[in-house]
Amino acid sequence: MRLRGVGRRYGLRGAWVLRGVDLEVRAGSLIRVTGSNGSGKSTLLRLLAGIDAPTTGRITARPRTAYVPERFPADLPFTALGYLTHLGRVHGLGRAAAAHGAEEWLERFGAAGHAHTPLAELSKGTSQKVAVAQALLAAPDLLVLDEAWTGLDQAARATLDEAVTSRVAAGATVIYVDHDPRRLASSADEIFHITDTRLVRAPATPAAPLAMDPLVTAPPTSAAGCDVPGAEACVCVEAEGVPGASVPEGLPGAPVGERGLGGGAPVVRLTVAADHSDALLHALLTDRPPWHIRAVTPVTPAAAGEKRGAGHAAPAGGEAGGRMPVPGPTGAEAGGRMPVPWAAGAGAGGHALPALLRYQAALLARSQRWVPPVVLYGAFMAIGVMAGQPILDSFGYAAAALLPIAAWLVRVCVNNEPAAARNCAAAAAGPARVHLSSVVTGLAAAAGLGVVGALFVALISDPKTSDQRIDVSRWDATAAGLLAALTCALLGVAIGALFSRPLLLSTGWGIQATAVASLLVLVASVSPANAAVTGLVSGSQNGTVTLPLLPLAMTGAAAAGATALACVLSSRRS
Repeated sequence: MRLRGVGRRYGLRGAWVLRGVDLEVRAGSLIRVTGSNGSGKSTLLRLLAGIDAPTTGRITARPRTAYVPERFPADLPFTALGYLTHLGRVHGLGRAAAAHGAEEWLERFGAAGHAHTPLAELSKGTSQKVAVAQALLAAPDLLVLDEAWTGLDQAARATLDEAVTSRVAAGATVIYVDHDPRRLASSADEIFHITDTRLVRAPATPAAPLAMDPLVTAPPTSAAGCDVPGAEACVCVEAEGVPGASVPEGLPGAPVGERGLGGGAPVVRLTVAADHSDALLHALLTDRPPWHIRAVTPVTPAAAGEKRGAGHAAPAGGEAGGRMPVPGPTGAEAGGRMPVPWAAGAGAGGHALPALLRYQAALLARSQRWVPPVVLYGAFMAIGVMAGQPILDSFGYAAAALLPIAAWLVRVCVNNEPAAARNCAAAAAGPARVHLSSVVTGLAAAAGLGVVGALFVALISDPKTSDQRIDVSRWDATAAGLLAALTCALLGVAIGALFSRPLLLSTGWGIQATAVASLLVLVASVSPANAAVTGLVSGSQNGTVTLPLLPLAMTGAAAAGATALACVLSSRRS
């Protein structure tokens, strides 16, 4: 991933938060970002995660991404397992794989007992575990952590450390911010500091040298060679234990190890086939007492051949040169969990929008914020539609009443999700898709309400003109009424999209503007909604049923344009 001349400021005249950022992010690297409070660290992470778009410059070749915010909202109307399953599907997993991955990560973070607990009832620490789990369950290629360790207990922090090193060992990139300067300090490949809106590379701080164990006569082999038989790629794990600790028996993958002493504490380098690296890290971090992971380095057999070709003879046996074979497990489950197969091949791709629509629909239904607009529409219908009234007059009233309700429903859907949760979804699928799914959900709710209203009108109304002299086809009238309702719903969607986030950020002004705009488009003679409703009323007088096809096409174009504009700006205004 490359950043070229990237700058970011909020508002057309706002102060620059970042300027002139040039950065190349290599796959398989661990990058730390530092800086004072308010320096722009979170802004940079949001840019890297794809949540925000740069004001200037370009970001290219962003891989599959997951994001963890510092504070995760607890007011989502889901259980922990339900939310993670939805986000897993947004990341591209199937339903069964997402549910299995959610259970797996909740267990690893010690939160399995809260799988069916509503998020609103979780503690801050457990909520943060859910936030971390949603980012890890699909094995992203880019993991962005904004103070993700905040609120976690010690065991959960160690699990997150393990997950980070595992992702890096698997070739993913991890970029993180944390207030603890010791967090993964010895493992970071690069450290960048933000000062005065600029991103500068911090000087490298090499890890302390590995002092040799007197029992080992040869120096420890560096991570330049892979000596695991039959392995195409290896990972070298450098771990430090407490004083007196010994290497656990039965480690996964039968790693080849080197022993040394580091400041009085035992230090080992274990080289293992890459397929077993996750399980090896898990075994070391869950040992009692746990081992501290100092570094994780990818190794290839080609590098080993080059090293030996430079004049170093290969050892004659497994113990030559100070190396010791570590006994492997007797079965696939021994020594820790194996790499998680359900994450293989995950990717949002074309499945993101359907998954987002399911998520937004569940969010709307569970939040019960649909109740006030639906009750209001029911009140409109109860007041204005009576049994035995002319059918076209009733259809015109029902369509007109639906317009402000549609605008309201879109506003509800667009603002329904807390910002931090919306950012997690945006990192997985893109902010434009997330915003589009919320608008489409509002449209679907309004359209469904319009269909129910039209059926109610068709059942209780009299199929005659207003003077009761001419019969009107109930089927033709119902078709015209449905199209008129859809016309008004689409125009309501356009209004809701234009007078909501991200175009209008003020809630108070947004509500007032939505109400005024809904009234104006109903009474203005040039409005397609007015034309559709007037056509029904006129038909009730002369007995002619006209389908409002042209007004429908015009409102469809208006809704599409307003939605597209809002989606484009969703990553630029927040």
